[in-house]
Amino acid sequence: MAAQRSGKAATNHPSYLSTGEVAGLLSVSPKTVSRWAKEGKLPFMKTLGGHRRYPEAEIRELADELRQEPTA
Repeated sequence: MAAQRSGKAATNHPSYLSTGEVAGLLSVSPKTVSRWAKEGKLPFMKTLGGHRRYPEAEIRELADELRQEPTA
């Protein structure tokens, strides 16, 4: 995580993850993450440069849910 700047208190802005970071958390390839986003399966926002960023809290929650599913 980046250090706080100017000694200001941290704000409550949501944290976002890159496609590669999401891929690592979900144990899938970055292409799969991009495909799921296009299909509406993952929430995301686009940066001004056109890159997808995924809300960290929601992705971590999804990753936790996937780990808890029975493998029957």
